[in-house]
Amino acid sequence: MRHRDWRHSPPRWTHHRQFQMHSRRFVMGRFIALVGGLTFLFLVALGIVLALVLNPDQPLSHSEGIFALAICGVPLIFLVGAALIGRWGFQRIGTPIAEIMSAAEAVAKGDLSVRVNDKIPGEFGRLARSFNHMTSELQRAEQQRRNMTADIAHELRTPLHLIQGNLEGMQDGVYEPNPENLDATLEETRLLIRLVSDLQTLSLAEAGQLPLHPVRIPVADLLSDVVTSFSTQATEQEVTLQLNLASEAALELEADPDRLDQALSNLVANALRYTPCGGKIVLSAEAIPQGVRLRVSDTGQGIPPEDLPYVFDRFWRGDRARTRTGGAGSGLGLAIARQLIQAHGGTISVESQPGEGTTFTIELPVEED
Repeated sequence: MRHRDWRHSPPRWTHHRQFQMHSRRFVMGRFIALVGGLTFLFLVALGIVLALVLNPDQPLSHSEGIFALAICGVPLIFLVGAALIGRWGFQRIGTPIAEIMSAAEAVAKGDLSVRVNDKIPGEFGRLARSFNHMTSELQRAEQQRRNMTADIAHELRTPLHLIQGNLEGMQDGVYEPNPENLDATLEETRLLIRLVSDLQTLSLAEAGQLPLHPVRIPVADLLSDVVTSFSTQATEQEVTLQLNLASEAALELEADPDRLDQALSNLVANALRYTPCGGKIVLSAEAIPQGVRLRVSDTGQGIPPEDLPYVFDRFWRGDRARTRTGGAGSGLGLAIARQLIQAHGGTISVESQPGEGTTFTIELPVEED
């Protein structure tokens, strides 16, 4: 197997410099050809004018000589002016176009780190800034794609290895195929199914293709259902799960109840995961102008300030040392909650103080009858 010798491989910026020089030569060659063609046509036309105006059989008078000399000097003036204008035009037009052409070629070859000089006035400056913004977004999207691929592979690898190990152990006679071992293997398959389902939901929501079935639902009923669903788990963890509804919260929402229940359930499950024994989780609702505000507050360990901007990212976990078996989720719950709330035209935000607790705030619009 042959290996590439990276010591003799030119760096990426060298290829970009070669592309840029090639583009500049191309643009400059076209410009010179245009100016040369115009100069040639002007000289031909000037020769025809001289042939018609001047009569070689008769001597020229003093005024006619000066006129002929002036006409003969026009091509020189034209050439000098064309050279100056050409240089100015190349610096003003040719150089930005050449840089953008070379940068576009570099992007086409996979170099998303390339940028062009955007400190240019006028339309070319706007074009350069748009190009730089485009490449920045492409680079960010590519990095997110790579991170997501690595995260998905990591999340799938753990349950698959456990399933494989359990089945091979049963096959080799190390484990007995009793209900306990079969239930452990079945639980890992459920985790895989839930992870795949969460990924599908998240992908559809981010693409704006998640189907919603909105109906009129009372806010109180929505929150009560969530509290009922987690009451047993909260009791087992010795955590108080409380519902706090203001008098104005008797209004209704036009929304998909299943999707809103999923978003709120993800928030409550996250709160239960990080709230210790004796803690409290409060679900509350209040009316706001043209909408309703929902809150899920806990008295858990809180989120460090440096982690707050990333809590809604895929596969984010507050404690990287915690695994799924230790109580951590797949890392998709908060990302799905944000996408579901945004699909309903709402917003979601988070406030937290380490050691004091965390509050997730949802604001949803309400259409007046």
